[in-house]
Amino acid sequence: VITDGALDKTALTDDVGSEEDLYEDFRSSNHRYGHPGGGGEQLAINELISDGSVVYAEALWDHVTMDDQELGFKAGDVIEVMDATNKEWWWGRILDSEGWFPASFVRLRVNQDEPMEDYPLKVEGGKEDDSSSGTRRFGMGQTTKDQMRTNVINEIISTERDYIKHLKDICEGYIKQCRKRADMFTEEQLKTIFGNIEDIYRCQKKFVKALEKKFNKDHPHLSEVGSCFLEYQTEFQIYSEYCNNHPNACMELSRLTKVNKYVYFFEACRLLQKMIDISLDGFLLTPVQKICKYPLQLAELLKYTNPQHRDFKDVEAALNAMKNVARLINERKRRLENIDKIAQWQSSIEDWEGEDVLIRSSELIYSGELTKISHPQAKSQQRMFFLFDHQLVCCKKDLLRRDILYYKSRINMDDMEILDVEDGKDKDFNISVKNAFKLHCRATEDVHLFCAKKPEHKQRWLKAFENERRQVQLDQETGFSITEVQKKQAMLNASKQHHTGKPKAVTRPYYDFLMRQKHPTLPTTLPQQQVFMLAEPKRKPSNFWQNISRLTPFRK
Repeated sequence: VITDGALDKTALTDDVGSEEDLYEDFRSSNHRYGHPGGGGEQLAINELISDGSVVYAEALWDHVTMDDQELGFKAGDVIEVMDATNKEWWWGRILDSEGWFPASFVRLRVNQDEPMEDYPLKVEGGKEDDSSSGTRRFGMGQTTKDQMRTNVINEIISTERDYIKHLKDICEGYIKQCRKRADMFTEEQLKTIFGNIEDIYRCQKKFVKALEKKFNKDHPHLSEVGSCFLEYQTEFQIYSEYCNNHPNACMELSRLTKVNKYVYFFEACRLLQKMIDISLDGFLLTPVQKICKYPLQLAELLKYTNPQHRDFKDVEAALNAMKNVARLINERKRRLENIDKIAQWQSSIEDWEGEDVLIRSSELIYSGELTKISHPQAKSQQRMFFLFDHQLVCCKKDLLRRDILYYKSRINMDDMEILDVEDGKDKDFNISVKNAFKLHCRATEDVHLFCAKKPEHKQRWLKAFENERRQVQLDQETGFSITEVQKKQAMLNASKQHHTGKPKAVTRPYYDFLMRQKHPTLPTTLPQQQVFMLAEPKRKPSNFWQNISRLTPFRK
């Protein structure tokens, strides 16, 4: 299948195109993923629905949409699946709202027999679910709640074993073979494509062994698995690095698979390892899905665990711990998504000087108007200020078009000390001030004086400076950083948008088709929905100030 020999680099460049074109192609392409359940699960779902059974699924991620033919929901919401004939898009209902939603955003509920009205409610005070239907079905001296707990425990164990097999297939079926072909892959490329998945594989092998030790085969509902999640909560943070790298992996795969040689190679790897019919990018998505699934599984396990159960406190603590892990990963993902917005903001500023904002910063903390007072004549200037982590950027508004900003200067916040100034005459500047504060440079002893229009504005700025230092410290503790590749890609994209003079339009190939249907139907050739890049779809064009307001944690 694969021709041996050195790779023709000239041919690769010709086939793929420039790096700028590649990045744009990736961002605007229909690079999608299918539902991990496969055809068997889909067939079973449709049989249940056709038999009149009600099938429920839980949302793994938020699905935010502006299309009235799509069903929006939050992570953790329960959706009634009404049609699963299409592999990638299902039709569902939440309360009185119906619409299409990506199948890969949900997991099927373990206990389908549980009444819907009871499901969203959390257990309080250890009250038993008195579902008579469940008691009749399970009987044999075991309560409905015990049987429900057995179902959840079995799902946790079985999905962990399946997940380990996926990871093993990736490491042995793909990475091992890629390393044999130094003529096709550099170590840097392999690091980009597979991230730290080998570290995840080693971690998960230890984790599944710990789970199996706690698994009670004879009486699964008595299993005590909560302590396993608590033991590994710190190690699970390695998923953050993987999730952050995942968009880069998708782009590199998109670039390589434009060359037939790589397409044949990856397919040969899959066949030799006897892996299921999912492309490599689909396999690489599984760790992202897995870490998001743990809080849902633990929430369901806690619901069916009596407070008197020996595992109750550990499961409760494990749920909070895994929520924190997922929250950390989501926060890092949000930060990475923000760098595109920061790059676009910088490209809109006229007369920019010096290094890009992204060289040192990745978060806009706060922005607003201040009066800056400068030495030696105590000259006052009305300016717009943008506080990022590590730096404060100063801009001037255009006199006629107030939405146009000109770059003026920036201040390094790492050297600054914030001083609150009382209303009255300031000794350093020999003028009367109101709602003022100073930035004092510890290295040069320079002092910058600022005045806000209102006392509440001043307090917001002082709070924002505290948040900036807290964010910098947190990034140092957690090791958060943006790679050079990510910075370059963000600036390339922003440059293209700036040159064309308008943001890129939202591309939804199926949308026009759906809107023409009196009764919406789904074409079998419908492109699949991408999962990792899309906690929220791209919005339609908005003006500069709306973009900035979405970045700031609070508004003026």
